[in-house]
Amino acid sequence: MLSVAIVGASGYTGAELLRIVGAHPAMSVVVATGDTQAGVAVGDLYPHLGSAYPELIFSSYDVDAVAGAEVVFLALPHGASQRIVPRLVAAGTGAKIVDLAADFRLNDAAVYEQWYGAPHEAPDQMASFAFGLPEIYRETFAGAAAVAAPGCYPTAAALALAPLVDAGAIEPSGVIVDAASGVSGAGRPAKPHTSFCAVDEDFTAYGLLDHRHTPEIQQASGAEVLFTPHLAPMNRGILATCYARPTGACDTDDLLAIYRKAYAGEPFVTVSERSPSTKATLGSNSAHLTARHDARTGWVMALCALDNLGKGASGQAVQCANALCGLDETAGLSTVGVYP
Repeated sequence: MLSVAIVGASGYTGAELLRIVGAHPAMSVVVATGDTQAGVAVGDLYPHLGSAYPELIFSSYDVDAVAGAEVVFLALPHGASQRIVPRLVAAGTGAKIVDLAADFRLNDAAVYEQWYGAPHEAPDQMASFAFGLPEIYRETFAGAAAVAAPGCYPTAAALALAPLVDAGAIEPSGVIVDAASGVSGAGRPAKPHTSFCAVDEDFTAYGLLDHRHTPEIQQASGAEVLFTPHLAPMNRGILATCYARPTGACDTDDLLAIYRKAYAGEPFVTVSERSPSTKATLGSNSAHLTARHDARTGWVMALCALDNLGKGASGQAVQCANALCGLDETAGLSTVGVYP
């Protein structure tokens, strides 16, 4: 069994990592850090994990304890990983690192500073991270010891757009991405705008024109995008609806054929004529896609649904860890959603 350390295990993505790894055939959690919950039993904070981890206690972060694991997941707020990674690398244990935050997703430190408002603290480490979207960037994993798993919005948008851009089917500029997320995407700590009373029976757009995931979507998809995220009154899920102009004559069958060719043999991508549903992907590592060409207006519409804590975060992180460790990418992961 591969020993696993989860840094930031008390948050939602950390808890989802604990859930997935708890049923993984080749991984076992040996360290679960959560500074704000240090000393608390995992099952007390998350009762659904009590049977999988009857004796596991959240601990404070300790680089030596974490670096001793064979796989290290970093499930931390943006900005924290770049302070931890240099010391983990310097420990020289050869641990595989999978970062779920945005710290090492972008290729350019200057772009990071532009969108995140602060200089990157470990720019020399950025090039060592593969981009963790295997369906599109699997070739970058060869020889890598670290992966930056993309966020839920960029994953959904890139899966929908990248095959169409690569095939030359759509114009790569002037693309519109409207995407809605469940509230768990905002994290576990309470916030005024994510309380039950604020979210229930409401639907809001935020991050207008300057959401931090914009450059990541552009880098991952190869398109220039206007991205508008929305907060939906649901626990989990992402639905991205993308609009682009075709480069020439096409129809819906052509677009679906591009998807089917691009994702042939990909176990976590389902392409169909059905309109994607967030609930259909609940609890899984799957992404559901479709596309349409509107002959009346000339627009191409591409849609992707996924679980923001699954394929949009922790599930994808485990898929990446499987790839780094030479395991089957599907190990420990479900392609089937939970319904109702």
